[in-house]
Amino acid sequence: MSGLAPPPPPQQQLVFNQPKIELHVHLDGAIRVQTILDVAKRRGIDLRAHTVEEMTRRIALEEPATLTVFLDKFNQYMHVVAGDREAIKRIAYEFVENEAKEGVIYVEVRYCPHLLANSGVEPIPWNHDEGDLSPDEVVRLVNQGLREGERAFSIKARSILCCMRHMPSWSMEIVELCKKYQHDGVVGIDLAGDESLNCEANPDHRRAYEEAERCGIHRTVHAGEVGPASVVKEAVEVLKAERIGHGYRTLEDQNLYRKLLKLNMHFEMCPLSSKLTGACHPDFTKHPIITFKNDKANYSLNTDDPLVLNSTLQHDYSIAQKYMGFTEEEFKRVNICSAQSSFLPEKEKQELLLKLYEAYGMIQSTAF
Repeated sequence: MSGLAPPPPPQQQLVFNQPKIELHVHLDGAIRVQTILDVAKRRGIDLRAHTVEEMTRRIALEEPATLTVFLDKFNQYMHVVAGDREAIKRIAYEFVENEAKEGVIYVEVRYCPHLLANSGVEPIPWNHDEGDLSPDEVVRLVNQGLREGERAFSIKARSILCCMRHMPSWSMEIVELCKKYQHDGVVGIDLAGDESLNCEANPDHRRAYEEAERCGIHRTVHAGEVGPASVVKEAVEVLKAERIGHGYRTLEDQNLYRKLLKLNMHFEMCPLSSKLTGACHPDFTKHPIITFKNDKANYSLNTDDPLVLNSTLQHDYSIAQKYMGFTEEEFKRVNICSAQSSFLPEKEKQELLLKLYEAYGMIQSTAF
């Protein structure tokens, strides 16, 4: 069956009804449509859409496009939630509930505090006199929402703070926030955005990552999604990344790929996202993930931005099974790799792995 066929609908039967780990999902790309409508109504913002169906049609990317078109979808709703205390805490709480419904027992959710702090999606300076939130307050609100969600839905949620390639002036503040909340919910730092903006042109990113490494802050980098393999090489060698966000284009440099396989580098992969952003060939049967799978690489399966993709984690698993030859055993292996490559402290990581081993029948339960 051709991988060009429409992917299976999210409502289909569960293909892996076991505990899962998600390591690459953006908070601002995982908001409930109803929440956007509710907040817009409360704030008096006219969205020219009054139902979930109408708003979904405006936000959702249904056909393969470019990363630019994909990112432009955020402009449809970010101005609604950005700068709103109640909304930011709510989306964090609801995010945890959504993950729990997917069978996720541990998630690392990422976001840029500066983008959620401002009243618009365009990067602008904050004017605290006008009541805009500070990035620090955004982190505290997200942490509160995640903690309340953890208690309510019995899963573990941590966050990663994103630097943006086009805004190097934010990066040192991002790493300072990572340091401040290092033992209060924030487990790592990320770099996202236009991969053509390398770190030689923006040394502030490199300085932020050097400080992160010095302070024991875990590091991941969006690289090799639409940019060439050289961006992945820079992420590993210059930014000292421990994980790579996406990384599909690594295969264009086989020497680099083989080196990273030996280093057990973790790749955070997002099947449906990579098709709809134009990052990969639209035929799922030709997806780079198949090569990573066949080589027993260290990688995870993730949603990236389920709101914009109008999708779920189970949908990505369905795609992997239907078009990429994934088996139950490979799903288990991938989730164990995800837990091993998580940014949790070692003791918590071992506890998480134990939960997976028991759930997957790999060891006898120690529960009485």
